[in-house]
Amino acid sequence: MADSPDHRKDAGYGAGTLGVRGAEARTSWREHSPAIFATSSFCFTSAEQAAEIFAERETGYVYSRFSNPTVEAFEKRLAAMEGAEAGIGTASGMSAILTLCMALLSEGDHVVASRTLFGSTISLFENILKRFGLHFSYVDPCDLDGWRAAVTTRTRMLFVESPSNPLCEIVDIPAVAQIARDADARLVVDNCFLTPVFQQPMALGAHLVMHSATKYLDGQGRCVGGAIVGDAETVAGTLFRFMRTCGPSMSPFNAWTFLKGLETLQVRMEGHEARARQVAEALDGHPQVRHLYYPGLSSHPQHALAQRQQRGFGGIVSFDLADQATAWRFINRLQLASITANLGDTRTTVTHPASTTHMRIGAEARARAGIGDGLVRLAIGLEDAADLVDDIRAALKA
Repeated sequence: MADSPDHRKDAGYGAGTLGVRGAEARTSWREHSPAIFATSSFCFTSAEQAAEIFAERETGYVYSRFSNPTVEAFEKRLAAMEGAEAGIGTASGMSAILTLCMALLSEGDHVVASRTLFGSTISLFENILKRFGLHFSYVDPCDLDGWRAAVTTRTRMLFVESPSNPLCEIVDIPAVAQIARDADARLVVDNCFLTPVFQQPMALGAHLVMHSATKYLDGQGRCVGGAIVGDAETVAGTLFRFMRTCGPSMSPFNAWTFLKGLETLQVRMEGHEARARQVAEALDGHPQVRHLYYPGLSSHPQHALAQRQQRGFGGIVSFDLADQATAWRFINRLQLASITANLGDTRTTVTHPASTTHMRIGAEARARAGIGDGLVRLAIGLEDAADLVDDIRAALKA
């Protein structure tokens, strides 16, 4: 069993330092790089010790479905970066959302969510969780009066992405957090686009923060995983008990990959943003671009809000072209962008949300969310910015 890290030494450090050294713990072998504990179970020194650990009178690892040193190292480091007391790793970002809902909500409970959520999140809410008696309302993420009006006596959770996928809309997190507190509900923030390097929602009043670790936390398109961080009572208590029983677990190998990703997260996020800003500036005012969505530009309607609650603007640049045919032609002519639904990679990726990530929510829901047939989402990678701009301009010109 690894030495227990001293969380006090993490106090006051920045995200870059915490990503490299946060919640450090070494085994008796004194390894410098985190070890991978690729084992399904753990042994006990005696039958008596096994009984004590199973009864939770003694701490120890039991079974990698719910306790593994490598997964725990990732959980603690991400929690330290987010300013949270505890964290849990899950098999995917979607399993993190499922865990939140199944562990914290009961039949008849109500969730108020932004209408601009990732398509799979809406599908989970509408096509699966509604069958278990949960109720969902969707609001304009920027309309605080809309959030207040949607809350009922059965509202137990408010769920947002900020910035949203794919339109980069910014939610006023402190204001929505106050609405949640007034309703005795929890605010959950999906922090996938900015990571703790550029935004710490808990410091802004959020109760829980979730990630698709598949994206920027990994950063190289290698593994699938998710995470939730928050207060110890909720995360290490309620959510952990659900994880222990139901098993939407992160594998030790994936946790080790994410740990290594956290070590370079700050420098990668700064690199993504620097390139995304140059791409957005090149697209701003382009005759073929009807609308441009990048909060780092002063022309973005929520630029000032983003400046107040974020330390950076991220690497996602979305924009509207004339129609689906134009968008597809543009995508097909790019040379330096992989056509894939994933994002947060060192390699630039491009997708057409209406026909991929948001296809299953239906045309009416897409229209309400502002996702038109001409919308293109670029997740800017770490290629040279000049090369990316030249490639984009050539594809638009063609």
